[in-house]
Amino acid sequence: MSVAGATPRLRGSLVVTRARRPLFVKYFVTMFAAVAVPLMLGAMSEAWFAYRDQWRYLNEVLQVEARSTASRMQTFIDGISDQLGWVVQSPWTANEDDRRRIDALRLLQQVPAVVSVNLIDQAGIERVFVSRMRLNRIGRGIDMSEDPAVIGARAGGVWYGPVQYRHDSEPYMRIAVAGKRPVAGIVIADINLKLIRDVIAAIRIGDTGHAFIIDDSGRLIAHPDISLVLRGNAASGDFEGLKAAVSAANGSAVVTTGDDGKPVVALAVRASNVGWTVIAQQPIFEAFESIRWALWRSLALIAIGAVVACTLAYWLAHRMSGPIKHLETGVERIGMGHFDHRIAIHSGDELEQLAARFNEMAEELGISQQKSERITRLKQFLAPQVAELIETSNQRLLDEQRDVVAIFGDLRGFTACSVRAAPDSIMALLREYYEAVGAVTTRHRATLIRFAGDGVMVLVNAPVACENPAQLGVRLAIDMQAAVQALVANWRARGYAIGFGIGAAIGPATVGTVGYEGRLDYTAIGNVVNLASRLCDAADDAQILLDPVMARQVNDDFALTRLAKRAFKGFDDAMDIFAVAHSPVAMRDVAAPLQPATTKCRRVAGPGAIAQRIPCLEQSGA
Repeated sequence: MSVAGATPRLRGSLVVTRARRPLFVKYFVTMFAAVAVPLMLGAMSEAWFAYRDQWRYLNEVLQVEARSTASRMQTFIDGISDQLGWVVQSPWTANEDDRRRIDALRLLQQVPAVVSVNLIDQAGIERVFVSRMRLNRIGRGIDMSEDPAVIGARAGGVWYGPVQYRHDSEPYMRIAVAGKRPVAGIVIADINLKLIRDVIAAIRIGDTGHAFIIDDSGRLIAHPDISLVLRGNAASGDFEGLKAAVSAANGSAVVTTGDDGKPVVALAVRASNVGWTVIAQQPIFEAFESIRWALWRSLALIAIGAVVACTLAYWLAHRMSGPIKHLETGVERIGMGHFDHRIAIHSGDELEQLAARFNEMAEELGISQQKSERITRLKQFLAPQVAELIETSNQRLLDEQRDVVAIFGDLRGFTACSVRAAPDSIMALLREYYEAVGAVTTRHRATLIRFAGDGVMVLVNAPVACENPAQLGVRLAIDMQAAVQALVANWRARGYAIGFGIGAAIGPATVGTVGYEGRLDYTAIGNVVNLASRLCDAADDAQILLDPVMARQVNDDFALTRLAKRAFKGFDDAMDIFAVAHSPVAMRDVAAPLQPATTKCRRVAGPGAIAQRIPCLEQSGA
């Protein structure tokens, strides 16, 4: 059976159909989305950035207004404290109560917020009381030495009492100021905080935003709406939740519910002198009004763009559906990996050029795929650097001589274990070992020349040149030792008595390719290779042995230990060897501390070379 508009495919005796939408519809939807989606994304991103900028602006504005309000309030309170301080400048004498009373009356005239004044002598006895609402009195009065105000003023110089509502209406607080000398006594004043409204009345944030002040218990102290303040504790309960939400933001603006039950953006600043909290807020509706208008404009532009996109997509899809079908088929085949397929379109316009570009892309992809596959195959047998140099080099590599660091590593006791253990266990162990060594070598961008059973050979500074090869070689050896020792602990737990030793040397060597037609390997030949191999043979488990030249070059960067002189096969004279002092084993056979290096590392930066892997070739007689 067949269905119109469907492509039949035979699978055995069944006919499978795959429904397809007309290319016209697909192209129409694509063109429409190509225009409409960017418009929507642009509008969304613009709205997001506008929202973020507006939020940052609101945060800054509320910070400024809240800090300004706190500063004015502190100035108001500090001004009262300074005025009170003038009353207790001179020491008390026997017959000056009347003069002190005149000073207190003058204070009431100068500071309208002060309701009453108590003057206390150095013994804590009330000597003068002056009030706007109660009878004045002078002479020795009650003992106030245990009053919290007196105790606080004597301890800190200035004491601020808690906010209290008289008759559950107007907020008051007590301020006590001690004289600079104890004989000057203490002045205690009752302050009507209703006048702080004048401080915050001028604060306007936008059209309806404002600031207000509450104390630590959430009670309202000052508000542009004085009726809320005069309601006392009855109004303060509306501000406790707001204070908790804003204070938890640690000085940043938050969206919460305002005192009128509507969403607001609010920010809190704490006044340091009295411990009150200033909250600046602005209604959400007003704060983001500009963004709402921007969103409406964006929606209008999106609607216009959608109409234009629909019209344009319809016209282009109707005109180009034929060539697009050819492109669709060709791209599908190219996407499936048929890079030899070519798209044939002869429309004489940009679609023909597009087909030509697709054909060029297919050709380049085919070449790139072949190159990638070659590199992938090479990396299975060669070091990554060598494989890439082989593929990317435009000329045959030349043999050259350069300073290299040769590093040999070998498992101790592996041969004995391999005789007793099962072959699959030995191969699993070797895979763990090679993976650990290979990962360290790749991380340090060195070249792993060979795997020889349980031994490895690594070159630093060849074929890829590097800075400070001696230091890099020691770091590589330390990391390699650490990686293998982590495996050694696991192997020993499984019953394999295996260790790992490393030998490293630096010096000139001939590096290049050797072999025959069809098979070339990359290697290094020279005394430095032989010496590194001999040092590896002499290294105990967990040891890293260095030759004297390499030790002098890295002495300033690594802790080394001089070991006893040893003679090696292929070398006429015995030589000092050195161990990297990174483990207790490295401290064996200590002879003397190493002296500071007197020579610097000689670096020979040779030309780029095709790098391959071959077994190490020692000089004759080694």
